[in-house]
Amino acid sequence: MSLLALQSDFREWLTTGSDDVAARFEPEAQAGLLVYQNNYRASLMACLEESFPQTLAWIGNQPFRSVAATLIDARPPDSWSLDHYAAHLPAALSACFPDDPEVAELAVLEQALTDAFVGPDAAALASGQLASIDWDIAMLRLVPTARLLTVFTNAAAIWSALSSDREPPSPETLAVPAILLVWRAGHTSCFRVLDAVEDQLVRDMLEGIAFADVCTRLVEAFGEADGIKTAGTWLARWAAEGLLDRFHLAQSMSPHPKLPMDSRGNGAPSNS
Repeated sequence: MSLLALQSDFREWLTTGSDDVAARFEPEAQAGLLVYQNNYRASLMACLEESFPQTLAWIGNQPFRSVAATLIDARPPDSWSLDHYAAHLPAALSACFPDDPEVAELAVLEQALTDAFVGPDAAALASGQLASIDWDIAMLRLVPTARLLTVFTNAAAIWSALSSDREPPSPETLAVPAILLVWRAGHTSCFRVLDAVEDQLVRDMLEGIAFADVCTRLVEAFGEADGIKTAGTWLARWAAEGLLDRFHLAQSMSPHPKLPMDSRGNGAPSNS
């Protein structure tokens, strides 16, 4: 038997436990096959439990391990990293808990937080750098770990309670779907709920948007006075949260109001 054939048979044995495959090995090797398979399955189970601690806490050990075992039987790893294997569990939970949609959404949120944690690094704009930016030509873009999730249940509130060792709320379907922004700030994965106006701005900032256009959108949404104030307040918040990746200078921009920042951080900084 060639090395390639041996490796192929060994992988097939690990993932299927087939007696026919086991028979291809020498008798003295067959006795140890179960040890390897147990280690293989235990490693995958541990990966899933460690990746979804709040989902595990929500549904309990036995139901979680039952779904995980079904996934392990049905889908062997297809990547060199176990981080990627965990991404298959939310769909498995959705199939096994069709009447409890918060279960899969809780897992989706946990996976998004994990993805943010291992995502690409980027230098976030610090709050202290706001005053040095030329806001007439600035472009806003979010850090590369930022992503949006749409949830239809209160899974976010359940996660927050469980992660803080508080009594979680009862599951419920939201009257209006919630938009969650997930990202990594420093070494911490974060998320929060967005309102409709900020949701649209964040979608634009994922691709890059001129600060002038941000101001225009907010003035249209809230009126001139409140829109200008909101632009400064949100800009300061985005910087404090480590959300802003970089500012791109543009050669030409549409005219927009100058937004001076007062001592409390209201309004956007100007160069004057």
